[in-house]
Amino acid sequence: MEPMPAESTRRTDRPPAGDGRRRWRGMRAVAWTAAAVVVLGGAGLGYVYVTLNGNLRSVDIDRILGSDRPERTGDGSENILVLGSDTRSGGNRELGGGTDDGTARSDTAMIVHVHEGRDEATVVSVPRDTLVDRPACTGTRGGTRPAARGVMFNSAYTTGGAACAVKTVESMTGLRMDHYLEVDFSGFRELVDELGGVEITTTEDIDDPDSHLRLAAGTHRLDGARALGLVRTRHGVGDGSDLGRIRLQQAFVRALVRQVGDIGLLTDPKKLYDIAETATRALTTDSGLGSVNSLTAFASGLRDIDPAGLHLLTMPVRYDPADPNRVVPETEKARLVWDALRNDEPVPGAATDRTATGEAEDVVSTP
Repeated sequence: MEPMPAESTRRTDRPPAGDGRRRWRGMRAVAWTAAAVVVLGGAGLGYVYVTLNGNLRSVDIDRILGSDRPERTGDGSENILVLGSDTRSGGNRELGGGTDDGTARSDTAMIVHVHEGRDEATVVSVPRDTLVDRPACTGTRGGTRPAARGVMFNSAYTTGGAACAVKTVESMTGLRMDHYLEVDFSGFRELVDELGGVEITTTEDIDDPDSHLRLAAGTHRLDGARALGLVRTRHGVGDGSDLGRIRLQQAFVRALVRQVGDIGLLTDPKKLYDIAETATRALTTDSGLGSVNSLTAFASGLRDIDPAGLHLLTMPVRYDPADPNRVVPETEKARLVWDALRNDEPVPGAATDRTATGEAEDVVSTP
């Protein structure tokens, strides 16, 4: 498979920074929210099965959604919906950014397509502010919630949790989501701390009081709290849109890849266990990945993906003419993305040509 053309922007054709020379040691992250799965991909976790297995939470999405879903491709590729949950309850309350009203939102959403052969993956970020048509869903407190037109994408999770988010993505893309992974604020913060922080370089000052992040231009090793601020910040970079935040998240993926490769997990069993214990406490999965054995087997199948085989892009969107704080899908260009994934092919460059980007490219890079 030829590498996918880089996502273009309004102002530049330069691709996001990356390091295609470094082979992943063991497993590496396909997205920042999937870092927990990657950690479990290292060798030798059977001896802690009982403890780690008890940490995992799972949702039986297949049972909830039934048979009225897109067909599985059967070609060896897989699609995984990865969400970062921004609930403000419990351990997440102190991390800020919203009211604790007993609900949660999908602060980050990525569709991870693992190509047949397991040596490449395409990650498509879905802006949380995208206006979509949500199908009817079972509500988080039971009962059926009617379909709704022109609502924010992240409202699907608020309405019906993981199953409604999956159903909305499948309705929007026509793609079957084979698996589901979710990590919350506090779990993400703890995982980055267990990794010893992640090093990034900013090309300009970032000051966003909403995400509690202040960074001067330069190189920083971010602890969990500041890493969380980075992947949540939007008002301190670019045009202040969610698209700019997605650019920062994609840059953080590459920094996380480097960090996981540098800390020598495979030669430090205690460090590996500590990270795995934190990761499994942070994760919610579909029932198909709801045990350490199945999660480890799934992650081990990704071990041949290196940074050069990791393709990051944003779902093609444009700003909503009626509300610049919202975006709407570029329908024809988005269809090029979904068709490419359905056929297990590279996404054509035309799919992301001259789409909205948030104007935050190259604000963050790996040193």
